[in-house]
Amino acid sequence: MAKRILVTGGAGFLGSHLCQRLVAKGNDVVCLDNLFTGRRENIDRLLDEHAFQFIRHDICDPIVLEVDEIYHLACPASPIHYQRNPVRTIRTCVQGTLHALELAREVGARVLIASTSEIYGDPLTHPQQEAYWGNVNPIGPRACYDEGKRCAEALAVSYARQYDVQVRIARIFNTYGPRMHENDGRVVSNFVVQCLRSRPITIFGQGQQTRSFCYVDDLIDGFIRLMASGVSDPVNLGNPAEFTILQLAQMVRGMTGSSSQLLYEQLPEDDPVRRKPDITRAVEQLGWHPEIKLEQGLEKTIADFRRRIQHET
Repeated sequence: MAKRILVTGGAGFLGSHLCQRLVAKGNDVVCLDNLFTGRRENIDRLLDEHAFQFIRHDICDPIVLEVDEIYHLACPASPIHYQRNPVRTIRTCVQGTLHALELAREVGARVLIASTSEIYGDPLTHPQQEAYWGNVNPIGPRACYDEGKRCAEALAVSYARQYDVQVRIARIFNTYGPRMHENDGRVVSNFVVQCLRSRPITIFGQGQQTRSFCYVDDLIDGFIRLMASGVSDPVNLGNPAEFTILQLAQMVRGMTGSSSQLLYEQLPEDDPVRRKPDITRAVEQLGWHPEIKLEQGLEKTIADFRRRIQHET
């Protein structure tokens, strides 16, 4: 049975892929975005669909809609974007989440909160399990996002306890794929764009810090499974295959055929040393696990960036 579904941040990287998938599954989708970091071109292919509606709106302001489900993705998610305006970032995390939860309470909708692996900070346990409370600097340059998302989780479980709102919490680990913003400062987009433009590849520290990279299609599968499930506890969604930043740089350079040289710079403050999800809960309770290998996903991501860069010229 078709549902009416609200996606906040629906014109962003993840949101646009989610909207596309939900429409393809026969749902009526309302995409809400203020286009602060989202882009209209991400949803161009959906604008002529009768089952798709775009509303330009900031979730920090209340909105009333009749919907069955809410995917609350609205928030700058890259360090460059969320540190550019830290007050706006934390307002979106807190006030925006309050409005999404209040709407869910008023109309009886189920709501999925897009949280993040950043709530673990620079983790002291490895890999990171959902039971780990994190090691976060509450006054550092990343605090607006890290603590904002931790507060968003606290708001979600409080609405569940006090008002019986059906809440789902997805802790998203590094995700990549087509439609990433070319200037968002994330490592995959950075490396791909630098290689395609024959610029030096920026490596922070010695490149030995690790990340786990999940292709966007796998993550969207996880979102939809989590929303449909009865799992109210937070769930890690990410690919547990772990790579050093240096390994990623060499892989992207080889796949693009670039001659870009490596440029080593100082490690940013509070940058996590290791990041890898324990996805046992997702496997056991959602039947979910990522299927797309890093090389496969990078091939599609590189092709998308190459097309966009060639279009610019």
